[in-house]
Amino acid sequence: MSLASHDVVVDVESLSVHLRREHHRVRSIREYAARRLRARRMVEVESHSVLTRVSFRVRRGELFGVVGANGAGKTTLLRVLAGIVPPSEGSVAVDGTIAPLIELGGGFDPELTGVENVRLFGSLLGMPSARLRAELPGIVRFAGLDDAIDVAVKTYSAGMIARLAFAVATAVEPEVLLVDEVLAVGDEEFRSRCVERIGGLRARGTSVVLVSHDLDLVERQADAAVYLDRGCIAACGAPRDVVAAYRKSVAI
Repeated sequence: MSLASHDVVVDVESLSVHLRREHHRVRSIREYAARRLRARRMVEVESHSVLTRVSFRVRRGELFGVVGANGAGKTTLLRVLAGIVPPSEGSVAVDGTIAPLIELGGGFDPELTGVENVRLFGSLLGMPSARLRAELPGIVRFAGLDDAIDVAVKTYSAGMIARLAFAVATAVEPEVLLVDEVLAVGDEEFRSRCVERIGGLRARGTSVVLVSHDLDLVERQADAAVYLDRGCIAACGAPRDVVAAYRKSVAI
């Protein structure tokens, strides 16, 4: 699918995602043998809809907010944009490089040190080795991990992992940055620096799709937003209107 305009970097049209839910999974050889004897299926599978006919566009340099309750399909949406989960129906087009911050520590190996994970995650995001070496001091400084960068990541707190992942992903300067609640695990000072860095990226043309429960942040920073309710769009457009619709539904 081609993007409708050179200014549009994310184009989602009638996206639906149906995932399999498995029941009676076989967990031992004994259970397998018993089921074979009873001539039963090893796995009973049914499908459930996570996203239904979702459509929106994100333009270059925009911050697009995604709000909704837990289980509304927000993270699945980011996984589709990142190419991790394929659409069941509809289409998704993303123009340019993507840096996903979806799963905390995703792309990190807990047995490796912080600096080794910077090299690993940076290479997964397509950053050349020479640039990684040049960017390493700034990444460590931004993450505030000077004293822990040579320690195994498995000893890091959630906040330390989030800081390091964010520092690497934003050093890549992708065309599209996908952020799923990473800012929620940082302290106020780190959150302020993240917002400032995102602003700098946007000024240079990076588009950001931000999933957040921080409605004030979405209302202040987003150019447009969508409210997902059980996988469907309940509101889409100006952040103030979208956030108001979500708050009203929560208050009912």
